[in-house]
Amino acid sequence: MPFWPPAMRMAKPVVITRPLAQAAPLAEQVSAVGRAPIIFPLLEIQPLPDAAFLRATLDTLHRFALIAFVSPNAIDAAFAVRPDWPRDIPIAIIGEGSRKALAAHGITDANAIILSSRDPARTDSQTLLVALDKDALQGREVLIVRGETGRELLADELRAAGIAVTQVAAYRRSAPRLDASTRAQLLQLIDTENDWIVTSSEAMRNLLQMAEQVAGESAVAKMQQQRFLVPHARIAETAHSLNFRNVTLTGSGDERLLAALQSRP
Repeated sequence: MPFWPPAMRMAKPVVITRPLAQAAPLAEQVSAVGRAPIIFPLLEIQPLPDAAFLRATLDTLHRFALIAFVSPNAIDAAFAVRPDWPRDIPIAIIGEGSRKALAAHGITDANAIILSSRDPARTDSQTLLVALDKDALQGREVLIVRGETGRELLADELRAAGIAVTQVAAYRRSAPRLDASTRAQLLQLIDTENDWIVTSSEAMRNLLQMAEQVAGESAVAKMQQQRFLVPHARIAETAHSLNFRNVTLTGSGDERLLAALQSRP
């Protein structure tokens, strides 16, 4: 039985739902601010069964005027294939998590051009498009590095502006398998009060489906009463559409998530 200091015992646990590889650093930060973290991934990130097209595309990076990464997972998967990333091609990212992922691979504002949303409350494809000079990209080609599935908004808007777009999948994601251990953990989480950190609309939908699978509509109703902290407006919109009632929009970046936790233990 783990020992938690008195202040930590009084506060609700914090459920971290990021993919397993990304959950541990946030869990350490949550613990450092006096909260008890519980890691319960709502997405699994898996390598592609065949990375030949990804590898071939990354071998020809200099034909692109801009490279856009849709997530930290896209960055990590691409750099695993090509760690010698050229510094002279501008990079576009969505969210502070992607900025940190680039920094982990040695890419920062000091040695590369990194374009991102200027609105910390809404870091998504729409706000990234505002930050791009689409006129300067007309007649040129942009590479979007993404998962096997995802929104088409960024590619569609760039093409509508007269910009050639190539999209390449770097990883695949799926809902976690509900085995006996996962079912038992989810049932316990449903029956207790927790703060949930959810950083993906897909993860939010997965949670609702998993709750329904393990315990039906009563579990869904209980889950919809728990408190959720989300970094992006689009995730908050998804949560509200799924009838989650206690949703706090923190803005992009782990610092804002942690500040929201500390403001209401």
